[in-house]
Amino acid sequence: MDASGEYYIAVDSEKCNGCGQCAEKCPQKALEIVATMVDIEERVLAAVKEEYRKKIRYTCAPCTPEKKTPPCVSTCAQKAINWIWKNNLEP
Repeated sequence: MDASGEYYIAVDSEKCNGCGQCAEKCPQKALEIVATMVDIEERVLAAVKEEYRKKIRYTCAPCTPEKKTPPCVSTCAQKAINWIWKNNLEP
């Protein structure tokens, strides 16, 4: 992966229980556990740190070689984290 295209890390607020395993396993330390409002209640969830949000495709590139699952995704027992890469070179 050459980090071209659009790259996203999505956390499903319905599934995430804020355990912090993803943040611990992230070798780049790009994830954190935050308190946030979901619907009308405050919840503790995983999130990409503010300083990494605009450059996540570069931050996460070492963890996403082709056909491998990033550590943050594979460690999540709740299956709350998903990563999406849209290659701009694909038709």
